[in-house]
Amino acid sequence: MNPDGNPRRAPRAGAFTLAELLVVLAILSLLAALILPALRRSRTAARATVCISNLRQMGLAAQLYWDDHGGIAFVERGARTNNGWNYWFGWLEDGPEGSRRFEPASGALWPYLRHRGVEVCPALDRSDPGFKGKARGAAFGYGYNLRIGTRGVSGIAMAGVRAPAECAVFADCAQVNDFQAPASPDHPLLEEFHYFDLEGPTVHFRHGLRAKAWFVDGHVAGHPPAEGSEDPRLPSAHVARLPASLILP
Repeated sequence: MNPDGNPRRAPRAGAFTLAELLVVLAILSLLAALILPALRRSRTAARATVCISNLRQMGLAAQLYWDDHGGIAFVERGARTNNGWNYWFGWLEDGPEGSRRFEPASGALWPYLRHRGVEVCPALDRSDPGFKGKARGAAFGYGYNLRIGTRGVSGIAMAGVRAPAECAVFADCAQVNDFQAPASPDHPLLEEFHYFDLEGPTVHFRHGLRAKAWFVDGHVAGHPPAEGSEDPRLPSAHVARLPASLILP
Protein backbone atom coordinates (compact mmCIF):
# COMPACT_ATOMS: atom_id res chain seq x y z
CA MET A 1 0.00 0.00 0.00
CA ASN A 2 1.07 3.59 -0.64
CA PRO A 3 1.15 6.00 2.33
CA ASP A 4 -2.16 7.47 1.10
CA GLY A 5 -3.80 4.06 1.39
CA ASN A 6 -4.04 3.33 -2.36
CA PRO A 7 -2.81 -0.03 -3.66
CA ARG A 8 0.75 0.04 -4.95
CA ARG A 9 0.88 -0.61 -8.69
CA ALA A 10 3.43 -3.16 -9.81
CA PRO A 11 5.65 -2.00 -12.68
CA ARG A 12 4.49 -3.19 -16.12
CA ALA A 13 6.57 -6.15 -17.21
CA GLY A 14 7.87 -6.33 -20.78
CA ALA A 15 7.17 -2.73 -21.79
CA PHE A 16 9.65 -1.00 -24.12
CA THR A 17 11.06 2.40 -23.47
CA LEU A 18 11.24 4.93 -26.29
CA ALA A 19 15.00 4.44 -26.49
CA GLU A 20 14.57 0.69 -26.84
CA LEU A 21 12.00 1.12 -29.61
CA LEU A 22 14.34 3.43 -31.49
CA VAL A 23 17.13 0.86 -31.21
CA VAL A 24 14.82 -1.89 -32.57
CA LEU A 25 13.74 0.33 -35.46
CA ALA A 26 17.35 1.12 -36.25
CA ILE A 27 18.22 -2.59 -36.30
CA LEU A 28 15.23 -3.39 -38.56
CA SER A 29 16.22 -0.61 -40.94
CA LEU A 30 19.76 -1.93 -41.07
CA LEU A 31 18.54 -5.47 -41.77
CA ALA A 32 16.24 -4.20 -44.53
CA ALA A 33 19.12 -2.28 -46.09
CA LEU A 34 21.16 -5.49 -46.12
CA ILE A 35 18.41 -7.88 -47.26
CA LEU A 36 16.57 -5.88 -49.95
CA PRO A 37 19.57 -5.55 -52.31
CA ALA A 38 20.17 -9.29 -51.94
CA LEU A 39 16.53 -9.98 -52.80
CA ARG A 40 16.78 -7.71 -55.84
CA ARG A 41 19.92 -9.50 -56.96
CA SER A 42 18.22 -12.86 -56.50
CA ARG A 43 15.22 -11.74 -58.55
CA THR A 44 17.49 -10.38 -61.28
CA ALA A 45 19.46 -13.63 -61.34
CA ALA A 46 16.25 -15.68 -61.50
CA ARG A 47 15.00 -13.66 -64.47
CA ALA A 48 18.32 -14.12 -66.26
CA THR A 49 18.16 -17.87 -65.63
CA VAL A 50 14.68 -18.10 -67.16
CA CYS A 51 15.81 -16.01 -70.13
CA ILE A 52 18.78 -18.32 -70.73
CA SER A 53 16.47 -21.33 -70.58
CA ASN A 54 14.09 -19.69 -73.08
CA LEU A 55 16.91 -18.99 -75.50
CA ARG A 56 18.30 -22.51 -75.21
CA GLN A 57 14.89 -24.01 -76.00
CA MET A 58 14.49 -21.70 -78.98
CA GLY A 59 18.00 -22.59 -80.11
CA LEU A 60 17.27 -26.31 -79.88
CA ALA A 61 14.10 -25.74 -81.93
CA ALA A 62 16.15 -23.87 -84.55
CA GLN A 63 18.66 -26.74 -84.75
CA LEU A 64 15.80 -29.19 -85.27
CA TYR A 65 14.44 -26.96 -88.02
CA TRP A 66 17.84 -26.84 -89.73
CA ASP A 67 18.09 -30.62 -89.55
CA ASP A 68 14.66 -30.97 -91.14
CA HIS A 69 15.36 -28.43 -93.90
CA GLY A 70 18.76 -29.39 -95.23
CA GLY A 71 20.68 -26.99 -93.00
CA ILE A 72 18.93 -23.90 -94.43
CA ALA A 73 17.75 -21.26 -91.96
CA PHE A 74 14.16 -20.01 -91.90
CA VAL A 75 13.41 -16.51 -93.14
CA GLU A 76 12.65 -13.60 -90.80
CA ARG A 77 9.47 -12.72 -92.72
CA GLY A 78 7.82 -14.74 -95.44
CA ALA A 79 4.47 -14.72 -97.19
CA ARG A 80 1.73 -12.15 -96.76
CA THR A 81 -1.71 -13.62 -95.99
CA ASN A 82 -5.05 -12.66 -94.40
CA ASN A 83 -4.14 -8.98 -94.03
CA GLY A 84 -0.94 -9.77 -92.22
CA TRP A 85 2.53 -11.26 -92.49
CA ASN A 86 3.99 -14.63 -91.61
CA TYR A 87 7.04 -13.89 -89.48
CA TRP A 88 9.47 -16.43 -88.07
CA PHE A 89 7.57 -16.35 -84.75
CA GLY A 90 4.04 -16.52 -86.22
CA TRP A 91 1.41 -14.60 -88.15
CA LEU A 92 0.80 -10.97 -87.16
CA GLU A 93 -2.16 -9.01 -88.44
CA ASP A 94 -2.00 -5.46 -89.78
CA GLY A 95 -3.89 -2.85 -87.81
CA PRO A 96 -3.81 -0.64 -84.72
CA GLU A 97 -1.02 -1.35 -82.29
CA GLY A 98 -2.01 -3.45 -79.32
CA SER A 99 -5.14 -4.87 -80.93
CA ARG A 100 -3.67 -6.85 -83.81
CA ARG A 101 -4.32 -10.57 -83.89
CA PHE A 102 -1.37 -12.89 -83.42
CA GLU A 103 -1.18 -16.58 -84.29
CA PRO A 104 2.01 -18.40 -83.27
CA ALA A 105 1.19 -21.65 -85.10
CA SER A 106 2.39 -20.10 -88.37
CA GLY A 107 5.90 -19.61 -87.02
CA ALA A 108 8.85 -21.68 -88.22
CA LEU A 109 9.62 -22.93 -84.72
CA TRP A 110 6.05 -23.82 -83.75
CA PRO A 111 6.30 -27.56 -84.57
CA TYR A 112 9.25 -27.81 -82.17
CA LEU A 113 8.15 -25.44 -79.38
CA ARG A 114 4.33 -25.40 -79.29
CA HIS A 115 3.13 -23.68 -76.08
CA ARG A 116 6.25 -23.85 -73.93
CA GLY A 117 5.99 -20.27 -72.69
CA VAL A 118 9.43 -19.28 -73.94
CA GLU A 119 8.30 -16.34 -76.05
CA VAL A 120 8.81 -13.53 -73.54
CA CYS A 121 11.80 -12.80 -71.34
CA PRO A 122 10.69 -12.15 -67.72
CA ALA A 123 12.94 -9.07 -67.65
CA LEU A 124 10.75 -7.48 -70.35
CA ASP A 125 8.13 -5.77 -68.19
CA ARG A 126 4.97 -5.68 -70.30
CA SER A 127 3.02 -4.08 -67.41
CA ASP A 128 5.25 -1.01 -67.35
CA PRO A 129 3.39 2.18 -68.42
CA GLY A 130 6.26 2.85 -70.81
CA PHE A 131 5.66 -0.39 -72.72
CA LYS A 132 3.48 -0.68 -75.83
CA GLY A 133 2.33 -4.08 -77.08
CA LYS A 134 2.21 -4.86 -80.80
CA ALA A 135 -0.58 -7.43 -80.60
CA ARG A 136 -3.29 -8.80 -78.34
CA GLY A 137 -1.32 -10.61 -75.70
CA ALA A 138 2.33 -11.44 -76.10
CA ALA A 139 4.15 -11.96 -79.36
CA PHE A 140 7.89 -12.63 -79.10
CA GLY A 141 10.24 -10.63 -76.87
CA TYR A 142 13.25 -12.08 -78.65
CA GLY A 143 14.66 -11.16 -82.04
CA TYR A 144 16.19 -13.16 -84.87
CA ASN A 145 19.36 -12.31 -86.76
CA LEU A 146 18.24 -10.78 -90.07
CA ARG A 147 21.57 -11.72 -91.66
CA ILE A 148 20.75 -15.40 -91.08
CA GLY A 149 17.09 -15.37 -92.09
CA THR A 150 17.11 -12.81 -94.90
CA ARG A 151 13.65 -11.26 -95.19
CA GLY A 152 11.52 -12.58 -98.04
CA VAL A 153 14.39 -14.33 -99.82
CA SER A 154 15.91 -17.42 -98.23
CA GLY A 155 17.79 -18.24 -95.08
CA ILE A 156 21.51 -18.92 -95.31
CA ALA A 157 23.16 -22.36 -95.24
CA MET A 158 24.16 -22.75 -91.59
CA ALA A 159 27.19 -24.86 -92.51
CA GLY A 160 28.71 -21.74 -94.04
CA VAL A 161 28.75 -19.67 -90.85
CA ARG A 162 32.35 -18.46 -90.41
CA ALA A 163 32.55 -18.74 -86.61
CA PRO A 164 29.59 -20.53 -84.94
CA ALA A 165 30.66 -19.43 -81.45
CA GLU A 166 30.63 -15.76 -82.51
CA CYS A 167 27.40 -15.55 -84.50
CA ALA A 168 24.21 -14.74 -82.56
CA VAL A 169 20.97 -16.26 -83.82
CA PHE A 170 18.48 -15.02 -81.19
CA ALA A 171 18.83 -12.15 -78.72
CA ASP A 172 16.84 -10.04 -76.27
CA CYS A 173 15.13 -7.50 -78.50
CA ALA A 174 12.89 -4.45 -78.25
CA GLN A 175 12.42 -1.21 -80.12
CA VAL A 176 11.76 2.40 -79.21
CA ASN A 177 8.57 3.45 -80.98
CA ASP A 178 7.66 7.11 -81.44
CA PHE A 179 5.62 6.81 -84.65
CA GLN A 180 2.61 4.58 -83.85
CA ALA A 181 -0.14 5.53 -81.39
CA PRO A 182 -0.21 5.54 -78.44
CA ALA A 183 3.48 6.40 -78.91
CA SER A 184 4.51 9.76 -80.38
CA PRO A 185 7.70 11.80 -80.85
CA ASP A 186 6.98 13.47 -77.50
CA HIS A 187 6.07 10.18 -75.84
CA PRO A 188 8.32 7.35 -77.07
CA LEU A 189 7.46 3.88 -75.80
CA LEU A 190 9.27 0.58 -75.62
CA GLU A 191 7.82 -2.30 -77.63
CA GLU A 192 8.78 -5.88 -78.43
CA PHE A 193 10.72 -6.33 -81.66
CA HIS A 194 11.52 -9.36 -83.73
CA TYR A 195 14.87 -9.04 -85.47
CA PHE A 196 18.28 -7.45 -85.14
CA ASP A 197 20.77 -6.34 -87.78
CA LEU A 198 23.57 -3.87 -88.38
CA GLU A 199 21.00 -1.13 -88.92
CA GLY A 200 19.10 0.63 -86.13
CA PRO A 201 19.10 -0.25 -82.42
CA THR A 202 16.73 -3.17 -81.74
CA VAL A 203 18.58 -5.22 -79.11
CA HIS A 204 17.39 -4.75 -75.53
CA PHE A 205 20.17 -4.71 -72.94
CA ARG A 206 17.85 -5.55 -70.06
CA HIS A 207 20.09 -7.80 -67.95
CA GLY A 208 22.41 -5.42 -66.15
CA LEU A 209 23.14 -3.50 -69.37
CA ARG A 210 23.75 -6.77 -71.20
CA ALA A 211 21.65 -8.67 -73.71
CA LYS A 212 21.40 -12.44 -73.66
CA ALA A 213 21.95 -14.17 -77.00
CA TRP A 214 21.97 -17.73 -78.32
CA PHE A 215 24.79 -18.55 -80.72
CA VAL A 216 25.07 -20.99 -83.62
CA ASP A 217 27.30 -23.34 -81.61
CA GLY A 218 24.56 -23.68 -78.95
CA HIS A 219 25.85 -21.52 -76.10
CA VAL A 220 24.08 -18.55 -74.47
CA ALA A 221 26.01 -15.49 -73.32
CA GLY A 222 25.39 -11.90 -72.28
CA HIS A 223 27.01 -9.07 -74.21
CA PRO A 224 27.23 -5.28 -73.83
CA PRO A 225 26.12 -3.00 -76.67
CA ALA A 226 28.25 -1.74 -79.50
CA GLU A 227 29.83 1.54 -78.44
CA GLY A 228 27.73 4.59 -79.31
CA SER A 229 24.76 2.56 -80.58
CA GLU A 230 22.20 3.30 -77.86
CA ASP A 231 18.86 4.77 -78.97
CA PRO A 232 18.81 8.36 -77.61
CA ARG A 233 15.01 8.64 -77.73
CA LEU A 234 14.56 6.53 -74.60
CA PRO A 235 17.94 6.13 -72.90
CA SER A 236 16.46 4.57 -69.76
CA ALA A 237 15.33 1.55 -71.83
CA HIS A 238 18.88 0.65 -72.95
CA VAL A 239 18.01 -0.29 -76.52
CA ALA A 240 21.09 -0.47 -78.72
CA ARG A 241 22.88 -2.75 -81.19
CA LEU A 242 25.13 -5.76 -80.79
CA PRO A 243 28.68 -5.45 -82.13
CA ALA A 244 28.89 -6.27 -85.82
CA SER A 245 31.21 -9.20 -85.11
CA LEU A 246 28.31 -10.98 -83.35
CA ILE A 247 25.84 -10.35 -86.19
CA LEU A 248 27.64 -11.09 -89.44
CA PRO A 249 27.54 -14.82 -90.25
